[in-house]
Amino acid sequence: MFDPQLAEIRFGCGLSPEVAPPVSVQDMLARLTGPDHAAARFPVEDFPQFRERMKRSAVHLKIRRSMRGTKAAEEARKAHQLEKKHARIAQGQWHAQRLLRRVWTADGLRERLTWFWADHFTAVGKTGNMRRAATPHVEAFIRPHVTGRFADLLRAAVTSPLMLHYLDQHRSMGPHSRRAQNRGGGAGLNENLAREVLELHTLGVKAPYAQADVRELAELFTGMYFDAQSGFKFRRDFAEPGPEQVLGRSYGGAKPSVSDIFAVLDDLAAHPATAAHVAQKLAVHFVADTPDPDLVARLTRVFVQTGGDLLAVTEALLTHPAAWAPALGNVKQPWEFMTSAARALAVPPTRFRGLKENQLRPLLHGPLVRMGQRWETPLGPDGWPEEDDAWITPQGLAARMGWAMVMPARLQPDLPDPRDFVRHALGDHAPGAVIFAAEAAETQREGVGLILSSPAFQRK
Repeated sequence: MFDPQLAEIRFGCGLSPEVAPPVSVQDMLARLTGPDHAAARFPVEDFPQFRERMKRSAVHLKIRRSMRGTKAAEEARKAHQLEKKHARIAQGQWHAQRLLRRVWTADGLRERLTWFWADHFTAVGKTGNMRRAATPHVEAFIRPHVTGRFADLLRAAVTSPLMLHYLDQHRSMGPHSRRAQNRGGGAGLNENLAREVLELHTLGVKAPYAQADVRELAELFTGMYFDAQSGFKFRRDFAEPGPEQVLGRSYGGAKPSVSDIFAVLDDLAAHPATAAHVAQKLAVHFVADTPDPDLVARLTRVFVQTGGDLLAVTEALLTHPAAWAPALGNVKQPWEFMTSAARALAVPPTRFRGLKENQLRPLLHGPLVRMGQRWETPLGPDGWPEEDDAWITPQGLAARMGWAMVMPARLQPDLPDPRDFVRHALGDHAPGAVIFAAEAAETQREGVGLILSSPAFQRK
């Protein structure tokens, strides 16, 4: 059942001529639970580091507002613009580092799980330095939890600064809170976070809950807040007093507390509907748009039995026969396509060293935009679509083919012989027609491009 090459193609970041694939499921799990070598080799900022950028910007803005029209205010304006520029440049460098993690990791499953869970808990920065915060957010609040308890991942993701910002939680005020009473009405309860927690993060859109559950969960969430200087805090004057009923259970009371929020998140994490929702999403992402019902049932069962132990659920995925069907089904998303191509080419880390912003963007950001997956900018809180037909479009395919014919020579000037590269890229999964095209190619550039643009390489 286990196939080392299929393990890298379906559950990792693609085949590499330089990195040996795992030899068993237990080897995959051992790598997954061992040291995070890729993160250490290709570091990016985590959120505590990124917050220092936000603190500096907050100081500059305060000076501008309090000393308007003075030389100090003008200097603060320039410093603020420079801070934003540095964050933008750093974001491009993190983009390259995350690509290199996928190119050189021996633990591709960790990269794939990090991508999956970051998408499950989609959060996008909208203003200021928060627009650059997605990678630090993933590094601090998603990546450390991919083999832990789902309840811990849920807590971390839902209460993270970027999630609170993305879903406008800082604006949510309990209608009967002290702050609302002092304002004399006009307070706004924001249901965004509550709705997405129920529909996307836990139970799923078809689960048995009602609008009343959404509203009462939103009232329970009031009070959560983050700012750069203070960090995460619970503002009791914004919080709705009294108990809230969510799925028939009562939370909170006369003195609102963040512990009430953690309690409801823990209960949602343990709900059977959450287990079924997560199991379906995992099976779709890693195996097929229409996965084997027995695979989904097994993942659901293990999730429930282990209390949401994500390592146990991952092991259940890797040990089910349906996960090892030899036919490559799912279409790679553009980021997966680009990074698996760079991995097959063994693009050296030095390729991105010292590049300026205007040199990095056409190598990384621009191609993803043309393929329909603008970096760190999914269209909504439900993340990137998993359906194959979302990516197999005339425009998307044209962009992939154009990239395959032009970009490999820019990423790896010393292109391999296509007759060797077809094995590097596809291994034993290379169809005869692709092998023939590789052997018949007139140039290395043409041969490599034909292999990367082939339907076989587009799938995982």
